[in-house]
Amino acid sequence: VALGAAVQANILGGGSEITKEMLLLDVTPLSLGIEVAGGVTDKIILRNSTIPASATQYYTTQIDGQANVAIHVLQGERELAGDCRSLARFDLKGLPPMPSGLPKIEVTFLVDANGILTVKALELATQTSAQVEVKPSYGMTDEQVEKMLEQGFEFAEQDLKARQLIDTRVEAEGILQASAKILKSALSSSTAALPDSISEEQIQKIKTEMETVRILMAGNDYIAIKNALEKLEVLAKPIAETAMNRALQTSLKEKRVEDVLEKGIQNGPKVE
Repeated sequence: VALGAAVQANILGGGSEITKEMLLLDVTPLSLGIEVAGGVTDKIILRNSTIPASATQYYTTQIDGQANVAIHVLQGERELAGDCRSLARFDLKGLPPMPSGLPKIEVTFLVDANGILTVKALELATQTSAQVEVKPSYGMTDEQVEKMLEQGFEFAEQDLKARQLIDTRVEAEGILQASAKILKSALSSSTAALPDSISEEQIQKIKTEMETVRILMAGNDYIAIKNALEKLEVLAKPIAETAMNRALQTSLKEKRVEDVLEKGIQNGPKVE
């Protein structure tokens, strides 16, 4: 800040040949983002971005039929939300009940020339939206900003390891839920018996690997969790493909190809 003020004073006073062509721009002193699954920070506008600045990221839901999404706005350089500064919280309400992962939520950050941050969340299918305004620099001294930057560097390695473990656990939870759904669908009494290519032994291997993943999730070795997830995905792939084929066959049963193609064209993207 002191250096910038000195350079600006030099420019206003006529300056030297070096500073005459300089133009000082306002920048974001700290990164801005939101809290995502597992309590980690997803940075949307990075520090030192020139103001005005804007950026957009896309997210989805974790729970089937989720009607509300809590948006927690953060400021700071740390990887965990609890180590960053909380700026605001708001809810995106009234989402239609859909399976997890299906809703597409657009989150936009906009910092205007006055340093006012506007955060907007929009569910694209229904155009349901909510937003909040906040001044990120309000109540912060230069010393506090400097301290947050120093902590970001000091704990960078520690934070990265913690984030890698959390992200892997979140990924594992999603894959376990998907695997459980696949098994339930494949073994449902309302469906035909499994084809010869998928044995009961394979089913048991999937269940065993799912339990292995659950046990590893309680530990701190994210690489071991990832390796177990890769093995689980390989085992579950044939059953997932069978379940998808059955669902497709059921939806197409007693329907004409022409009708299906016509409906697909009507529901497809429009080109203007």
